[in-house]
Amino acid sequence: MKFAIALFAAPHQPASRRALRFAQAALAGGHEIVRLFFYQDGVHSAASNVVSPQDELDLPSEWREFVTANGLDAVVCIAAALRRGVLNGEEAQRYARPAANLEAPWDLSGLGQLHEAAQQADRLVCFGGS
Repeated sequence: MKFAIALFAAPHQPASRRALRFAQAALAGGHEIVRLFFYQDGVHSAASNVVSPQDELDLPSEWREFVTANGLDAVVCIAAALRRGVLNGEEAQRYARPAANLEAPWDLSGLGQLHEAAQQADRLVCFGGS
């Protein structure tokens, strides 16, 4: 089965951990992930400057390792990211901000990427949001 996964929750929320565990289990079960899409507060899971308390799971790091190790298509919604100060080098320069906090393996793109992923997948599974 082909899955598209959308994450709407911030890294400190339980939905983010559930999304990661679901994605790991899907691949372990022989399924395919056509795209991971980080939207709303989920964009913080892609930020490279999030610091997790020592006694908590570092979900942004876990997501980065998972995406990289599995060569997944991981998209961060550009509008949601800009609104929350999550910028790659190009956007930091465009908006004259002092630093970027979004690096590979993440891609900034529009909401159309979520729509496309939903069309390509057998199932769209969403975590978090209201």
